[in-house]
Amino acid sequence: MNTQINPFAGPDKHNLPAPLRNKPRLRRFEASQYLELAHGIILAPASLARLACHGGGPAFQKSGATPLYPVVELDRWAAERLGNLRRSTSEG
Repeated sequence: MNTQINPFAGPDKHNLPAPLRNKPRLRRFEASQYLELAHGIILAPASLARLACHGGGPAFQKSGATPLYPVVELDRWAAERLGNLRRSTSEG
């Protein structure tokens, strides 16, 4: 059986700091860190807040006034934002 690791399959949760690895939902500042460490997407917490107001950001839930981002939604949004692999800039 061939068990190669696919670097494009998603984040390796074992390489993340424990506070980001063990929570099902992350606060906005943690979501910002997670997107950078797991997907290479640099997005400030303030940018996530702007996207939450205007749309286009990852889905979130609210606990009182606190936005909480499910990790599965962050992964889905990051994959959508990054798109498919390309071999040329002329590809759509």
